[in-house]
Amino acid sequence: MGCEPLRDGHGRQITDLRVSVTDRCNFRCQYCMPAEGLPWLERREILTFEEITRLVGLLARMGVHDVRLTGGEPLVRRELPHLAAMLSQLDGVDDLSLTTNGFLLERDAEALVRAGVSRFNVSVDSLQRDRFYELTRRDALPRVLAGLEALAAFPEAHPIKINAVAIRGFTEKEVIPFADLARRTPFEVRFIEYMPLDADRAWTPAQVLTGREIRAAIDAVYPLAPARREPHATARVFEFADGRGRIGFINPLSEPFCVDCNRIRLTADGRLRTCLFSLNETDLRGPLRDGADDAEVEQIIRDAVWRKELKHHVGEPGFIRPRRTMSAIGG
Repeated sequence: MGCEPLRDGHGRQITDLRVSVTDRCNFRCQYCMPAEGLPWLERREILTFEEITRLVGLLARMGVHDVRLTGGEPLVRRELPHLAAMLSQLDGVDDLSLTTNGFLLERDAEALVRAGVSRFNVSVDSLQRDRFYELTRRDALPRVLAGLEALAAFPEAHPIKINAVAIRGFTEKEVIPFADLARRTPFEVRFIEYMPLDADRAWTPAQVLTGREIRAAIDAVYPLAPARREPHATARVFEFADGRGRIGFINPLSEPFCVDCNRIRLTADGRLRTCLFSLNETDLRGPLRDGADDAEVEQIIRDAVWRKELKHHVGEPGFIRPRRTMSAIGG
């Protein structure tokens, strides 16, 4: 049974939830994590599958119908397809998706599809093995591509999206090869502007290669035509003018999409975040484990969401980076 829709204090209805199932990752991408890794959460600090399912079910009754599983790297969480099956069976969960680095995708693709995951985003920052290693610190490109091939065998998994973080001084050489990939395969490539969420805190504005610059470089070789933007969409999608594929640009810094943001995030240790750049979090794990009933947890969620930020402040005077990095927040 449904209840009053979940809204923030700016009148936006919240319908999209990103659930981080772990802070652990088997890559060490330069834009996310230091080479030596990070201190991991203890197992007892991580939400159980039952706790995640309870929270997602409660949010689904409030109209949060799109759920995306993230990490860290979600596929390092044991029995993740089992959690996916638990979530896909919940009333109100209309769309269950997954973001992964693809390293374990060949192993888990079939199980995830059978469990009800209907959309996949796979992070691939270079199509050249040596450059992939340079950025991720893992010699894993062949294995990631094998995972993509395994996933592509399932029609119900399409469209499959490939995400590439755009970093000035690195990604320029990748732009046309990725455009070629989008034209000759069923994959939709999406470039994501580099954000100040790296653990090394080395990010600078000068490193941001904007979506507009990448789009211009592709358009000069393969003319592009804009596709209609769906409400709340993070990506600005373009079609190749000759009809051979699509390519997207996620530009949170140069073209923010905060005005109609409908997203909230649940961290692996049970904190509710109302913005990727939130400085404050709301503990949900504590009340769950202390015996709070659904009505009490629902009120905690509603109070937190009511305080959702109007926008992020990256690039503005006084901007403060969140304490957590991307791997600890969950994309």
